[in-house]
Amino acid sequence: MISNATIIATEQQHTSGLYPKRGVALVRGEGARLYDAEGRVYIDCVGGQGAANLGHCHPAVVAAIQAQAATLMSCPEIFYNDQRAAYLQALAGVLPFPARIFLCNSGAEAIEAGLKFARLLSGRHEVVATMRGFHGRTMGALSATWEPKYREPFAPLVPGFAHVPYGDTEALANRVNASTAAVLLEPVQGEGGVRLAPAGYLEAARAICDRHGALLLIDEVQTGFGRTGRLFALEHSGVVPDILLLAKSIAAGLPMGAVAIHERHGSLPGGAHGTTFGGNPLLCAAAHAALQAYRDEELPRQATEKGAWLLERLTALHLPPVREIRGLGLLVGLELKTRVQPYLQALLDQGVLALPAGPNVLRLLPPLVIGYEDLEQVIATLQTVLS
Repeated sequence: MISNATIIATEQQHTSGLYPKRGVALVRGEGARLYDAEGRVYIDCVGGQGAANLGHCHPAVVAAIQAQAATLMSCPEIFYNDQRAAYLQALAGVLPFPARIFLCNSGAEAIEAGLKFARLLSGRHEVVATMRGFHGRTMGALSATWEPKYREPFAPLVPGFAHVPYGDTEALANRVNASTAAVLLEPVQGEGGVRLAPAGYLEAARAICDRHGALLLIDEVQTGFGRTGRLFALEHSGVVPDILLLAKSIAAGLPMGAVAIHERHGSLPGGAHGTTFGGNPLLCAAAHAALQAYRDEELPRQATEKGAWLLERLTALHLPPVREIRGLGLLVGLELKTRVQPYLQALLDQGVLALPAGPNVLRLLPPLVIGYEDLEQVIATLQTVLS
């Protein structure tokens, strides 16, 4: 049996150096649990950085991948395909507004496409995003992202982007004007510290966009597919965007993204954008199986119930380093009075994997299939580590 140390040493010898890696080699997953090369079990509250809402190796998705891998894996969108047609029909059927859909390969690609489509449809170039917002690391997505440490090494970025405080309706109203192509918002800021949109904020953003003829883009790369207790987080407000941006858990952990454009904007002109791998049959089969599982297993409802229970239990602990606990569904953040990194390492040592959300927020993104027994263990471990 190959050891953790051997895997780590081999990967470290050849990897780019871009990632601050943690000292464990994960080789297997099932549901909400992951296993290292030596058989140690970890409760996963990283959730593939939001890509594993359905857990690891869901049987229905595995079966769909296996069957399609033996049938047809590659088919670019210059040809029609049965798996793509079936998935597009299924996804369109659950979206909260009528839409045409562009399929791509990641969240950052979805953001890039959404920004291009907004400029194309509006004939304008300026984009208003928010402070603490995170939308990806490619040049357009990075231009919409606020955090200076991500942006500054790559300046100058794409021109025409501005940032206003998240949740501040007045600031947004003052910044949007006749030159604004789009307003880009997250219904919950994930990387930005698990910050929920204040009541009425998304509705006000919709009205501001309508007043100035700008498009409203909603980034649900992290919040989509049941994470917040609805299939899409915008359903909590009832707001209908012009463009909805999806990825992460869309295909149960495989690399896929989607851009849903409200049908009032019609079809986009041929050749305006494209991708080689987007909408390939293998990922469409996986995404279709995942979407069916979200619905059959009522995972948005499970996220609501488990998330409320988890927030109540954590709040009742009155943990000394914790300033505030925030969350919606199974997207939970513990804002600490100090830096989060040492606690992430301590949790890993105790068999719980978690994420940061900025320098002092501990973020929990467990798969929606996680059981209460595992959540109990997460709570007990947090109590030990944070006490």
